[in-house]
Amino acid sequence: MLRLRASFGDMASINVPQSARRAGAKPKPLKLALCASGGGHVRQVLDLEDVWRAHDFFFVTEDLALGRSIAKNHPAFFVAHYALGQARLGAPFRMLIAALRNMLQSFMIIFRERPDVVLTTGAGSMFFVLLFARLAGAKIILIDSFARFRAPSAFARIAGPLADVRVSQSGAAAGLWKATETFDPLRMLDGRRPAKEPLVFATVGATLPFDRLVRMVEDAKRDGLLPEHVILQVGDSPHVPAGIEEVHASLPFDDVKDILRRADIVVCHGGTGSLITALQNGCRVIAVPRLFELGEHYDDHQLEVTSAFAARGLLAVVDQRQDFATALAKVRAQEPVMATTEPAALRGYLTDLLVRWAKEDRQRHASGLSAAAQRG
Repeated sequence: MLRLRASFGDMASINVPQSARRAGAKPKPLKLALCASGGGHVRQVLDLEDVWRAHDFFFVTEDLALGRSIAKNHPAFFVAHYALGQARLGAPFRMLIAALRNMLQSFMIIFRERPDVVLTTGAGSMFFVLLFARLAGAKIILIDSFARFRAPSAFARIAGPLADVRVSQSGAAAGLWKATETFDPLRMLDGRRPAKEPLVFATVGATLPFDRLVRMVEDAKRDGLLPEHVILQVGDSPHVPAGIEEVHASLPFDDVKDILRRADIVVCHGGTGSLITALQNGCRVIAVPRLFELGEHYDDHQLEVTSAFAARGLLAVVDQRQDFATALAKVRAQEPVMATTEPAALRGYLTDLLVRWAKEDRQRHASGLSAAAQRG
C-alpha cells in the first residue's frame, strides 16, 4: 500500500484550499474538484488550466512527483492509489486495502470541501471521489483518457453513469461509450526543435516499476550503443543498473522538464504524459510499452497508444517486432518531429459549460432566497 504524505486524519493541516485562506475574498463562480490519478491523467488536467483557474478549485490526486509539484502551488489532497488491474496481476488484497483507504479519504475530502463540480480525467483511484461528490449533489464532468483510441477505458465505462458530461478524445471510442462530446487534441508543431545536448533520458514513470526498460538501457550502455550521457529514472526497481552516469529513483517534475529541454533522445514507457512531454520538447522518442502478459501493467493500453503514435511517425516502438538497437538506429536516422496535445476546442466547450452552470446556480440561489423571504 502506498504511503501518503498526509492521512485523512490530519488533512486539515495541509494545502487548505484558497477559499478557506482568503477571508473576505470575493467568491469564485464555482467550486471545482480537479480529480486525476498520477502521470498523464493529472497532466491532462493541467493542460486545461484556462478552464479552471477562474474558479475556486482544488486538486485530488496521488502522492507522486507531479502531485507533490502541484501541491506546492495549488490546494491539493492525496488519495491512495488502487486499480482493478492489481487484482489481475495477483494482488487482490493489496488492492482491497488501498481501495478502503481511498474510500475513507475520498469521503472526508468531499464531506469537507463540498464541490459544485468535479472535473476528472480518471482513473481508478478517483472513483470514490466521483461517487461521494455525486451523492452530495455535485455535477460531474468525465474526460476519458487520451490513451484510449479504440475503446473507452474501464474507468469511463464504470464511472460514466455518474457523469453529467462524458467527453471522449477519440471518435472510435466515443461511439462505444455514448460520449456527450468528442475532441481529438493531438497536433503537430511547426518550427525548429530546441538546441539539444548529447544526452539520453530514460524514464519508467512514477506509478509502477519497469525493470525490463531499466535493463534494456543498461545493456545498451554496456554495448556502446549509448555514448551520450545517460540519466536513468528507475522508480521502485530493485535492480541497480551499472555503468550509467546518473541513476535516480524519482525526479521532481521541474527537473524532468529541464532534462527534456536538453535531451536529444528519450526512452520511456508508453504513458501518454511521458510521450507527449517528450514530443513537445522535440526529443527523439523510443517508447517501450508495458505489457500485461509480462505483468508490467493492468492491461495493454500502452501498446495501443504507442502503436498509434508510431503509425503517425512520431516515435519508434520496442515491441515483439523491433528490438532496442533497431529502434535506436531508426530514431537517430530520422528528423525529429514535434507534437503536442492542444485542447483548445475542449477548453472552449468546458469554459462555456461552467459559465452556464454557474449562472444556473446563481439563479437557483436567488430563487431560494426570494422564496424564503416570501415565507418570512
